[in-house]
Amino acid sequence: MKQLIFIGILFIILVAGFLVWSYQGEEDIGNELEKADLIRLSNPRPNQIIENPLFIKGEARGLWFFEASFPIKLFDENNFLLGITVAQALGNWMTEDFVQFSATLPLAVSSTKKGVLILEKDNPSGLPENADELRVPVVFKEVTEETKEKMVVKISLSDSRFVNEPYFDCSKTIALEREVPKTQAVASAALEALLRGATKEEINQGFVSNINSGVRIQSLTIKDGLAKVDFDEQLEFQVGGSCKVAAIRAQITETLKQFSTVNSVIISIDGRTEDILQP
Repeated sequence: MKQLIFIGILFIILVAGFLVWSYQGEEDIGNELEKADLIRLSNPRPNQIIENPLFIKGEARGLWFFEASFPIKLFDENNFLLGITVAQALGNWMTEDFVQFSATLPLAVSSTKKGVLILEKDNPSGLPENADELRVPVVFKEVTEETKEKMVVKISLSDSRFVNEPYFDCSKTIALEREVPKTQAVASAALEALLRGATKEEINQGFVSNINSGVRIQSLTIKDGLAKVDFDEQLEFQVGGSCKVAAIRAQITETLKQFSTVNSVIISIDGRTEDILQP
């Protein structure tokens, strides 16, 4: 009898071990094995839980760089671009050997639990045969679960279809719908959807976002018809030109003014209102 119990327990352990091994074997790790002789990422690792900002480091062969850098992009599963940055070589990149690199990536709030980090081979020629990329699946820490119940909000994108016309209005926007998890904080949800930007289809139609990727809302209050929204410094990172500034302000203001409780909007960055978004 004891021998039968022992055999039964051993069988259960073997089955459980096989199931764990099978799950690990089927886990999506992107294409890191395929690209291991060209580029290796030490942080983040495949399926690692990430948060804002994301610190990236690894090593790549010199041919992956151009002028000591290459682009990195982060997408969620809905294909929204959450952040874009440039990796910098930490040594002489003009070599066929591996060169260490690092980057810091500010990221917007994801619309899904999982996403993919893409490290692109710099390709100044633009030729498809010279393109390459490392794809690394990641998990977003702040998205604890994806709510099944949804609601529809509108975001305001810049309408660039007539950008070459002599009297083009930089503040002209178009309202487009977004499906977001149902919440009482509907204005915040709409702004977060706005910060995820335009889809590829919308961009092809001429509807774009002038807001930098990776921008975060730090606070939002609505009282007596006045919305006060504070963003992090990513909102004004490398922003210049009166047209771009007007477009950014219009996108934020019009997105918030879709709500009957909002008549006017004050935008701030790290609490500052006077010296931000300068032309």
